[in-house]
Amino acid sequence: MNEKIKFAILGYGKMGKMVESMLRASGYDIVAIIDNEEEWQARMDDFRTADVAIDFSMPSVAVSNMVRALECHVPIVVGTTGWYDRLDEIVAKAKSCHGSLVYGTNFSIGVYLFNRMNQWLASEMSHYNQYAVSVEETHHTAKKDAPSGTAITLAESIVSHHPGYSQWQLCQGEPVGKEVIPVQAHRVGEVAGIHQIQWSSPEDEITIIHNAHGRQGFAAGAIRTAIWLVQHPGAVCSFAETFEEHNHKL
Repeated sequence: MNEKIKFAILGYGKMGKMVESMLRASGYDIVAIIDNEEEWQARMDDFRTADVAIDFSMPSVAVSNMVRALECHVPIVVGTTGWYDRLDEIVAKAKSCHGSLVYGTNFSIGVYLFNRMNQWLASEMSHYNQYAVSVEETHHTAKKDAPSGTAITLAESIVSHHPGYSQWQLCQGEPVGKEVIPVQAHRVGEVAGIHQIQWSSPEDEITIIHNAHGRQGFAAGAIRTAIWLVQHPGAVCSFAETFEEHNHKL
């Protein structure tokens, strides 16, 4: 039933607690929950016995968490965002350690499919110059990074599929350059995550929206990915790459 996989959880905020709850409900063993340096020192031996770790920590500690996991030869799934300026460094570290790593700005299947729609629409809109795009995201007030990693992924997907855009810029409604995608970020209450892509012309507008009802989809996706990673040692890739490689059956 639970394939006898032993999990470690890095970060014990709302997402870490959600992952814990879902793992325990499914009968999985959790050998270590680590949320700070003292707990790393106290639980390192337990951590080394894990088959896989799931990280929903903070941008400030995500890189050190990954380095420790890779050096301990514990495969790791990373849902934390805000560290991607060091992605090349971490990928190189994973390969040098012969480690296993899957990273992603969002582990929701719905968000993955939403971005596929976003890519298709951006490609189609490249033929219609009267439309201009904008990206908007809303999250809970405790979220530290802005814009969200998912919003960045969405904006970068537009850049890669529409030759009229070369970059994105965080703003709050002020004008941006013609080739720049404006990205707005809002922090409101306990919102789990709303992402909106809008294409506007003088005649009309087209809007696509993904609205997460809670954190369950993110946690479930990370757990599915962790199980996949245990079965595919040596993988170093993004969540989207694992999903696409296995015919959307992750």
